[in-house]
Amino acid sequence: MAAPFPRAILPSGPFVTAFDPAAGGAEGEIEKNLTFVPMLFNSYAFLLFFPVVLAVYWALRRCLQVQNVCLVVASYVFYAWWDVRFLGLILFVTLVGYVAGLLSEAAGCRRLLSRLCCLGAVVVGLGVLALFKYYDFFVLSAVRLLSFFGLSVSWPLLRWVLPVGISFYTFQMVGYVVDVHRRQLPACRDVLAFAAFLSFFPQLVAGPIERAARLLPQMTQPRSLSAEAVTGGLRLMLWGLVKKMLVADRCAPLVDAVYANPAADGLDLWVATVLFAFQIYCDFSGYSDIAVGAARLFGISLMRNFDMPYLATNVADFWRRWHISLMTWLRDYVYIPLGGSRRGPWRRLVNTLVVFLASGLWHGANFTFVAWGAYHALCFVPLVWLRSRAPRPRRFLPASLPLRGLSLWLKRGLTFAVVCVGWVFFRSQSLGEAFSRLAAMTSSLSLHSPYGGWSSLALPLALMAVEALTPCRECPLAFRGRGLWAFRPVRWAVYYALVFAVLYWGGAQAEFIYFQF
Repeated sequence: MAAPFPRAILPSGPFVTAFDPAAGGAEGEIEKNLTFVPMLFNSYAFLLFFPVVLAVYWALRRCLQVQNVCLVVASYVFYAWWDVRFLGLILFVTLVGYVAGLLSEAAGCRRLLSRLCCLGAVVVGLGVLALFKYYDFFVLSAVRLLSFFGLSVSWPLLRWVLPVGISFYTFQMVGYVVDVHRRQLPACRDVLAFAAFLSFFPQLVAGPIERAARLLPQMTQPRSLSAEAVTGGLRLMLWGLVKKMLVADRCAPLVDAVYANPAADGLDLWVATVLFAFQIYCDFSGYSDIAVGAARLFGISLMRNFDMPYLATNVADFWRRWHISLMTWLRDYVYIPLGGSRRGPWRRLVNTLVVFLASGLWHGANFTFVAWGAYHALCFVPLVWLRSRAPRPRRFLPASLPLRGLSLWLKRGLTFAVVCVGWVFFRSQSLGEAFSRLAAMTSSLSLHSPYGGWSSLALPLALMAVEALTPCRECPLAFRGRGLWAFRPVRWAVYYALVFAVLYWGGAQAEFIYFQF
């Protein structure tokens, strides 16, 4: 899939790509000219790497420290598979967080000193993120703004490669330091455990963004493995691969073809946008499922990052289900420190807008992501406002009537349509492209067979049906022991059929979308 926003490049070495404005590209645009690629969960390299690490890890179960060494080494090898030079960056962030936590706790009741230690670590962590991810974006934006007022300014660009997963592990470090400063968590004195917490490879490059209070204690205590954890972990990994390879990777070529065609009509764009909605959901939630499942095989529990978001009944419900780790992080470290909902309705609306703009900017250095965040804020704010002022409406229809179910699905369908409009901003390269596509989606509509045919919607709709039929399960493959599912051969037949489908019908091997963030 073509990256929805331009990446930067290093100033020297094989990563350099010269930019020539006369070549017709947008300023700052670069080619994807990397010597290494991340070790994908759906690659043969990971298929060999993972069981070897797992076997060595449990062979060392008698000594927790040695187990942590194994985890750290494996995580650094996993990260270095992309580019060994960025190991120094994750080591630097790790040491900053570790030292800042110790200093903040050592400050004790001297709150000012503790606050300075915390602030220093936050500035360093977010500064590293801003330097790699946002520097060129802000410089180009400032230059264009000044040129609008007739001022000509020349400012050098860094054009650095965006390190894989930098947004995830820097947020994780910042959350830890802030929790220590708030006295919600004791500082970690075991540098190996802290390094394992920050670099744990299943969730290192695309989350979930784990809280220190949840993950760090698991790195400092002996771990065990149960049969239930093994079966549950393997089911989650299989289901994640199904979502990634059978749905996301098969939707990607159709989405890319339509979004690369400036003459695409409204119907093609609507179908491609629906396919992209499932592509990004199955790609990201598939990664999260694999990460959570793989972690369980190490005796480690990670948080659930998605909860069937396309079954949401309104935008607020959608954001309680989508990328849960990021939104709860922004709630606890941005929304609440800004005052949350404690300072009146207008301040609550402003804080909500800030959170959504931050969420958009977190996804990439492009105004399309900012617009995506602002769009969701505009959809979210009226719900917050009305809920705080209007009384809860009375229900006049019995819950058992079919009309109640019809109303529920109408709400889900409307919410899905609203979310899909937002995905147009997310997938477009520029705001101009996004608005032109939205205009085509509302004006040039004609009934015809869309690009890829109506059958292209079969797998996404089948996935939606499976999730709708298993709303209370973490994984649809966790069959209940009733009816046919009570027979082990039936369950294993389903597992083998899905493995065969992934291997035989899975789309072309593609990088996970959220590796870019």
